[in-house]
Amino acid sequence: MINTHWHPAQTGSNIAVGQGGGEIIAHEVTRLYLGRAVASADYEGLYGPLPQAARPTKTTRTSGSLEFAGQQVEYGYLPAAHTSADLFVHLPQANLLVAGGPVCSESWPLLDWRNGAWLGGLVKAHEKLAQIVKVDTRVIPANGRLLDGAELKRHHEMYAAFHEKMVVYLNKGMDSGDCVADRPLRQFEAQFGDATAFIVGAFRSLNLAYSPE
Repeated sequence: MINTHWHPAQTGSNIAVGQGGGEIIAHEVTRLYLGRAVASADYEGLYGPLPQAARPTKTTRTSGSLEFAGQQVEYGYLPAAHTSADLFVHLPQANLLVAGGPVCSESWPLLDWRNGAWLGGLVKAHEKLAQIVKVDTRVIPANGRLLDGAELKRHHEMYAAFHEKMVVYLNKGMDSGDCVADRPLRQFEAQFGDATAFIVGAFRSLNLAYSPE
């Protein structure tokens, strides 16, 4: 099993798999996070630590590969995108990409700004994934329906343009309320829903990235 990151929804099967003797692969930061109690923008309270048997047994800091059921399986790191430990999983022979936490098809992705994610990382993640996929690649998002490679590339363009707008807002001295009021993502809300929480999270992440003090 490959944990695409350490949030509860992605590691809920770790105990069963680990206690059953299965191998769990993840980013090294995921292994570290699962060994202690962690707060997140994704949930209330704390999550972890998981028992030793439920923690990853093989980790990477960059990328890796394996063969499973005759398929080549490649996985790689998406820095600071949804958390500080996101992986994607690519099966090139099957033309399939498991995009992990940064990609959502019918809602706005969560930026876990408490744990290293920021808007620029989200944009870079989409850029990297858009370079991997073909137009007809099946893309499994964190939430929502299946995407294809062409739609994933449109998502990258949307987030890149939004990032540029948010930097302009910051340079003008606007706060998160001003950003929400301007509705920079209004044209996409019919597909993804109310963007308020995403904009506020993006603003917080940018402030941490550019003004850590």
